Amino acid sequence: MSDTTMAKQILLTRRSPHYWRVTINHPPLNIFGPDTIPQLNEIITALETDEEVKVVVFDSAVQGFFLTHYDFLAKLEDTTRQSPGPTGLQPLPDMLVRLSRASVVSIASIRGRATGVGSELALACDMRFASREKAILSHFEVGAGVVPGGGPMARLPRLMGRGRALEVLLGADDIPGDLAERYGYVNRSLPDAELDEFVDALAIRIASFDKQALSETKRFVDVASLPPDYEIAPEWDVCLASIMRPAAQKRIKMLMGRGFHKPGDVENRLGYHVGQLGR
Repeated sequence: MSDTTMAKQILLTRRSPHYWRVTINHPPLNIFGPDTIPQLNEIITALETDEEVKVVVFDSAVQGFFLTHYDFLAKLEDTTRQSPGPTGLQPLPDMLVRLSRASVVSIASIRGRATGVGSELALACDMRFASREKAILSHFEVGAGVVPGGGPMARLPRLMGRGRALEVLLGADDIPGDLAERYGYVNRSLPDAELDEFVDALAIRIASFDKQALSETKRFVDVASLPPDYEIAPEWDVCLASIMRPAAQKRIKMLMGRGFHKPGDVENRLGYHVGQLGR
């Protein structure tokens, strides 16, 4: 029987001792804020310390949104006053680095928008699978005058190459699931009706294997592919500083006036709307 606990915005379901699901459930938009940080940290810590779990799948309970951008309405000090994590990095990049390096195999099942932090969480996972019809990945931040902060500049070029990474980051536009697959942003895009069955079958298959063999194999892949902390650490500091610059404040205010942070067209087509701000 599954053991399910609700921690406000995050639902943890133990499908078995070896296979967990983490479902983001913060309607209406799955916005990530400072109050989400301790909740995600609790999940990451459990993944690091549980002796039996082998695979975890991250998904969403909110239609249209896997996980979206950081909370621009929250007070900045609610974020900056939080202590660094065990890696010495600030809380968000700390958790993403720990997830990447955990012995557990992590999979992002992306249906809806994975924007900003949502993309960063997906990139921190070991594998990403996307709904061909309904997944949108993006880093809109530069279009809002902000530098991304959760490690995408360190991770994306390793996945898709420099040119495509710059297209994603500097173009600040929406990347649909089929293009994300071609670019290497995700492992595969699948027809929406097949996504859940495919991811579940893969997770069950991995969960049936020996944990030591899984973790040791992943550790060697990590050596060849994960960015070092010194590449990730400065991104968060520069991100927070960029938010306070007049250019960013002006653009964020314009987005707010159009309906940013509310259900509607701006959140549904964020890439389009940030592209209109300077015109």
